[in-house]
Amino acid sequence: MAKKKTPTDKNVMAQNKKARHDYAILNTYEAGLALTGTEIKSIRARRVNLTDGFAQIRNGEAWLMNIHISEYDQGNRFNHDPLRNRKLLLHKKEISKLQGETQDKGITIVPLRIYIKNGFAKVLLGVAKGKHEYDKRESIKRRDQDRQIARVLKHY
Repeated sequence: MAKKKTPTDKNVMAQNKKARHDYAILNTYEAGLALTGTEIKSIRARRVNLTDGFAQIRNGEAWLMNIHISEYDQGNRFNHDPLRNRKLLLHKKEISKLQGETQDKGITIVPLRIYIKNGFAKVLLGVAKGKHEYDKRESIKRRDQDRQIARVLKHY
């Protein structure tokens, strides 16, 4: 289901700012993460990198790929592999809906942010379509215009 409520800044452990620049986000989903003990400790320490991450549907299961969660400093031999694939916890209906949305060419699933909600790590997934270079310039131009308008309205 598409979520409207966004997590507060103090709960956000990592954010993928590059995703909003490179992709047009069509829809968002909230998913849980299946993690090991040292992974959740590293996430709470904000040692996560979402930049090159993506999600994939395989055999009716959703997987989060290419997310780097650094090893936990006090983890010794129980530490995890930083780049391992992690299972996403979604309902079957949500998985089938995601799979249907990604059938079109150029549509992918990217992680937007990882945050803590009620003690559990959650990831906000975005169904996204890649932007062309001219789309990126257009969004930068629009953002600058909005800033100028806000600056002028502030004085009146």
